[in-house]
Amino acid sequence: MPLRLIIGNKNYSSWSLRPWLAMKVAGIAFNETLVSLDAADFRAKVLALSGGGGPGKVPMLIDGDVRVWESLAILEYLAERFPASGLWPAAESARAHARAAAAEMHSGFMGLRRHLPMNVRRPVKARALDADAAADAARIDTIWAECRARFGAGGPFLYGAFGATDAMYAPVVWRFHTYAVDVSEGARAYMRAVMALPAMAEWRDAARGEPWVLSHDEVDWPQVLRE
Repeated sequence: MPLRLIIGNKNYSSWSLRPWLAMKVAGIAFNETLVSLDAADFRAKVLALSGGGGPGKVPMLIDGDVRVWESLAILEYLAERFPASGLWPAAESARAHARAAAAEMHSGFMGLRRHLPMNVRRPVKARALDADAAADAARIDTIWAECRARFGAGGPFLYGAFGATDAMYAPVVWRFHTYAVDVSEGARAYMRAVMALPAMAEWRDAARGEPWVLSHDEVDWPQVLRE
């Protein structure tokens, strides 16, 4: 039986993108169920779909009797369940670094998240960064440069081949692109590699076709800019 992934809106749900993208790139078969984040009964719907497991949030991975929530926990489960997927680097030092970088993304960068919400269908238009967002953007640029310099020789992604850490930073790639954030040329090259993934194009096309509008994630509100 294929795995099932419950996700939120593709236009806005950065947490949903992470495991979805990892599974697509790794070739892990799954079915997806989307519940709009603005649904009045959102939590009840997620709980019903998951059989009552977890906090009623997305993403939620269902694998038989197993329920896994939180993006990073899902990625860890997938790496164990599908060891051939290569979601973490094989070398111990690279794997430790990749886990630390992924965990920093999971727990940090709140200034960037608040100031630049993920909005895939918004046309590219610069937004001035406040101090917190600018500091977060600079730190992310530094992380990407360090990953690429130390471990990226085998390919265009953070640790050469695409993996869990790339999935964790994929929503940042969208944010930097959408809001035309000024980053280094190395970061720009990395962004091009991520955005060239067929799975990213699939997610983008689905996001552009969604009917839902979440005003708190529309920085131009009451305008809703669409490509």
